[in-house]
Amino acid sequence: MSAASDITRKAQSNLAFALKILPRDRQQDMVVFYAFCRTIDDLADHSELTEDERARCLDYWENGLIHGFEKPDEFQLEVVSLRNRHQIPNDLLLAIINGCRMDLRPQRFQTWDELSGYIWKVACAVGLVSIRIFGCTSSDSEHYAKSLGLALQLTNILRDVQEDYINGQRIYLPMEDLTRFQYTEIDLRNQVRDDRFVALMNFEATRAENFYQEAITCLPKTDSNALIPAQIMGEIYQRLLAKMRDDQFRVFNKRYRISKLRKMVILSKHLVAPKHRFG
Repeated sequence: MSAASDITRKAQSNLAFALKILPRDRQQDMVVFYAFCRTIDDLADHSELTEDERARCLDYWENGLIHGFEKPDEFQLEVVSLRNRHQIPNDLLLAIINGCRMDLRPQRFQTWDELSGYIWKVACAVGLVSIRIFGCTSSDSEHYAKSLGLALQLTNILRDVQEDYINGQRIYLPMEDLTRFQYTEIDLRNQVRDDRFVALMNFEATRAENFYQEAITCLPKTDSNALIPAQIMGEIYQRLLAKMRDDQFRVFNKRYRISKLRKMVILSKHLVAPKHRFG
C-alpha cells in the first residue's frame, strides 16, 4: 500500500467514499491528491507541535513545490508526479497550503468577502485541482468547482462550529452576520442555542444552499460524467445540510453525519445511471 493510500484509508472521509466510482487510474491520482490535502491540513492542526514548528512544516512543503524537494520521500514524489502529469498549476497547491497556514492562529472573518477568500484557498482550489484529475475539458467546470467548493465548506463550517471554537478558538461565521442576529462570541463560547443562533445558522444555510443550486445549474453537460464524484459529494453534503436544518442546528450536543446506507443509495444511483462512463 502506498503512503497516499494509507493516509486516505485512515481518514475515511466522504470524498474517499465518492472516489469509489472513478476508474482505477484516476481514483489513485485522487487518492494522492486527497492525501496531500489531508497532510497539509493535519500539519496546520498538529496539537503536539508549536505554532512555529507547524509553520516551518508548511514552509517546507511550499518550498519543495516551488524549488523541488532536496530529499523527497515516496509520498512527496507521488505529489510531484501527480502535479506534472495533470499539469496542475502550482499556484493551486500553494493556495491550499496558504489557506491551512491561516488556521495556525485563532480565526476571525469580519465579512463574507473575507471568509470566501479563505474558502477559495481551502475548498475551491481543491475543486479546481480535482476537475483536472477527473479529466474535465469544459471551462464551465471551473465555475462548478468554485460554487460547489463554497457550498461544501460552508456546510462543514456549520456542522463544526463548536469544534472549531474549542480547537483554537476559530470562528468561521462572518462576524458581521453574528452582529446582524445580535449573537456574540461570548454566546458561542457558552454554547447558547436560542432563536438568534438558529436564525444565524439558517441564514448561512440558505447561503450554502444557493451555492449548491448554482453548482447544479452550471454543471456542464460535456463534463457531467467526469464530475460524477463531485455530484456525489454535493448530494451527501446537501443532505447533511438539510438534516441539520430540519433538526434546528443542535450542533452543540451532536455531530451530524450521513449514514453509510444513505451514502450507498446516493452512490448506487450514479452507478446505475445510463450516463455513467468515463473517458
